[in-house]
Amino acid sequence: MSQISRKNFLKLSALASGSALIPEFLHGLGNSLLPPLKETGKSLVIIQLSGGNDGLNTFIPYQNDMYYQLRPSLSYQKEKILKITKEMGLNPAMGAMQPLYDRGELCIINNIGYPNPDHSHFRSMDIWTTASGSDQYLDTGWLGRYLDSHCHPCSDPHHAVEVDDMLSTALKGMHAKGLAISNPERLYRVTQDPFIQDVSKMQPESKQNTTKSYLYKTLAETSMSVGYVYEKSKIYKSAATYPANRFGNNLKLITELICSGSETKVYYISLSGFDTHARQKQVHERLLTTLSEGLHAMVGDLKKNNRFDDTLIMAFSEFGRRVKQNGSEGTDHGEANNLFLLSGSLKQKGCINEMPDLSDLSLYNLKYKVDFRSVYATVLNKWLKADDEKIIGSSFQQLEFI
Repeated sequence: MSQISRKNFLKLSALASGSALIPEFLHGLGNSLLPPLKETGKSLVIIQLSGGNDGLNTFIPYQNDMYYQLRPSLSYQKEKILKITKEMGLNPAMGAMQPLYDRGELCIINNIGYPNPDHSHFRSMDIWTTASGSDQYLDTGWLGRYLDSHCHPCSDPHHAVEVDDMLSTALKGMHAKGLAISNPERLYRVTQDPFIQDVSKMQPESKQNTTKSYLYKTLAETSMSVGYVYEKSKIYKSAATYPANRFGNNLKLITELICSGSETKVYYISLSGFDTHARQKQVHERLLTTLSEGLHAMVGDLKKNNRFDDTLIMAFSEFGRRVKQNGSEGTDHGEANNLFLLSGSLKQKGCINEMPDLSDLSLYNLKYKVDFRSVYATVLNKWLKADDEKIIGSSFQQLEFI
């Protein structure tokens, strides 16, 4: 087949972009000199809260008078807050999370950030997903570099799966990338198209035509990984009740893959809508309800299948919100924030560091005290058994939550 129609070329191109692989796969790099992906038996689930989650109204410092002074209408009355410590409480919309805290399955880290913070959504998320400094610009993500360093070249994109139509920078490496897939059955049906089946079995006619070579190779890798994920997704079908929304459905798919014994090491999922500049309370409560109820269902499902001890869930946002409310019943872009983790294997539980200092602000923004890359380094080293310093590019303090 020396020529393909424009229609079929577009079909291949669309599938190639969905697979999120890159031409480095074509260079014939041997895998004998680098170690294979390590078998840890553990799964990592990353939840990206896109838009800048308001951490102060998620885990609320209800004993701090400054919280009420700076947020006269956005603060919550003490009697409505779900108190979990003498100083901190959950947002009233997070009732489904309280049992997780009470059972020691939740870890909260306050004052997370990085030096010279950026208030741009795009730039700050880029910093978080690449694990760069605010003065660095990297083309690869921290989890993509994990794939690079432990699976090179990685012929199995399903080792890192993002449940979405597009792949986050976090899962893009130099030689390996994850697989973006929102509906395994639907994408599997696409790969079964007779034309795509024929082309996926072909070898490129010439290495000089890098575009065509890329499509051939990418198609073969994608078909294999999509087929793998689809077959795994059929093994365990959860009977648990998840929220009837996209986020809940996506968490259910991840749980089903974990409980089916998928080789996937990293799962990535996003929940958007946290850019609450105006009328924040109603929007934020709805999002926190979605988040909390979804995680409650997921944890219960994992525990039922004896997989919660081997699963670490981490939720982060690109920055927090400004402590002082604005004139539109909302909050503007802030700096430091909190981050939380869920697992049956936590060594530190509950709120593990000091509360935010609302008396020492930077233009009404929280100051960071814990570099987010310390969390990444801990996850890479202690959970994924990887060389965190090599992957991140610098040495960061190891934390003790796992």
